Amino acid sequence: MITESLSVRVAGKHQAAQDVVSLELVDPDGGPLPEFSPGAHIDVHLPGGFIRQYSLLNDCLQRSHFLIGVLREPRSRGGSAAVHDQVRVGDLLRISPPRNRFPLVPAEHSLLFAGGIGITPLLCMARRLRATDAAFDLHYSCRSRARAAFLDEILGPALAGHAQAHFDDEPGTALDARAVLAAADARTHVYVCGPSGYIDFILAQARAAGVDEARIHFERFALGEDEHPSAPVEGDVAFQVKLASTGEVFDIPADETVTSALDRQGVFIPVSCEEGICGTCLTGVREGVPDHRDSYLTDAEHAVNDQFTPCCSRARTPMLVLDL
Repeated sequence: MITESLSVRVAGKHQAAQDVVSLELVDPDGGPLPEFSPGAHIDVHLPGGFIRQYSLLNDCLQRSHFLIGVLREPRSRGGSAAVHDQVRVGDLLRISPPRNRFPLVPAEHSLLFAGGIGITPLLCMARRLRATDAAFDLHYSCRSRARAAFLDEILGPALAGHAQAHFDDEPGTALDARAVLAAADARTHVYVCGPSGYIDFILAQARAAGVDEARIHFERFALGEDEHPSAPVEGDVAFQVKLASTGEVFDIPADETVTSALDRQGVFIPVSCEEGICGTCLTGVREGVPDHRDSYLTDAEHAVNDQFTPCCSRARTPMLVLDL
């Protein structure tokens, strides 16, 4: 479980596009912030008790501040609304150290596909690739120019010759993903981030173009309607969890998640996405076999069975002994 955190001050808050704000976060004492790599994100603890993940979009060599971009989600569960409506310049927030499940891999050529707010990790990647004179192309798709965050930089001199923007309401800018990917050679790595439907479209085009799975990298901010973790579902059974630190045993009903059941019984595990995609609730397993239902851990990590995401995963054995 991710529990380490540090304090930051909101040094700036700016309107980056329609329904998108950027936050500049700094150390309250003026010191350097932790190192991070392109594609990294942080957990941000927000007013109302929400914990949300946001990708770092500034140059990864900058230690003076972190920069994040936050879209106001129309069906927000509270996190994005808290950023837009409650967070103010000067506020102190708790954040996690940066961690990266979407790393930039050294390659002869990189193709970056961003949909909407998915531009944030890819803009950090583009900055690093440009700074190292690496070969890359960035394709940024958005509904309109008004909704396209950080557009001045993307289409400005810093990324000139590398970046193209595509807008739904400007047919002349349409992205021909099939052609772009068909032109990629065996040395090209493909990165994609954005809404689930956009990611699925680019992945399908990449696979149709013959891009090896090892050269395809993506990160989801949310799952599609047909991808939500199946916990609980009909046929699930009750089981127990035991806390390794105290020996306490708790019942997990067939129709309730582990995090919900434990919280109700006084054991709090921080959660954010509640969909098994962010890793905030990741918890060690000492004994027993989890029923993994997340998309955060890899298949290899699932096979080890020494950690699981209690927001959506369950148990294949009558009891799990948790590293709590």
